[in-house]
Amino acid sequence: MTMSRSSLVGVAALMAVVFAAPVYAQDETAPAVAEAKEEASALPSNESVKVQLDLATVLRIPEGTYTLAIGNPAIADVTKPQSGGFTVVTGKSYGTTNLLALDSNGEKLKEMMIYVSAPAERTVIVQRGLARETWSCSPRCEPTATLGDAADYFGASSGQVGSRNGMATQR
Repeated sequence: MTMSRSSLVGVAALMAVVFAAPVYAQDETAPAVAEAKEEASALPSNESVKVQLDLATVLRIPEGTYTLAIGNPAIADVTKPQSGGFTVVTGKSYGTTNLLALDSNGEKLKEMMIYVSAPAERTVIVQRGLARETWSCSPRCEPTATLGDAADYFGASSGQVGSRNGMATQR
């Protein structure tokens, strides 16, 4: 499935606890830190990225990024800085969090907001009273465990997935 990137403009309250987030640092000395700060200051301060639940997107980060910290690791996950100036962000739960890119001295090079939303393409939601079921249709509709589904439906769907994965890893 092709994922579209969109840039959202808006201001969000910073409610993340950075010290509780995973922090990744590169092993190599970060080159061109001064240039990276200049490049980062040219970017809009409200830069953001939208990612769908359970999907990943590639994100450009400033040259010289030494550490990445994500505000709420329950909402999104981030890989350590990769050579070439990128990281991968994965949506783990619905919500909003922030991502900080820091240089080797702990100076902020860039901050951006991460918005995690529900999958939009090839998804059918069945509402049975207050109970919700999510079906992934590509091309045939199959049950899928999604945050917000009814507990019994979610448990049955995720239980089957877990059992199947367990059988695949048995030797």
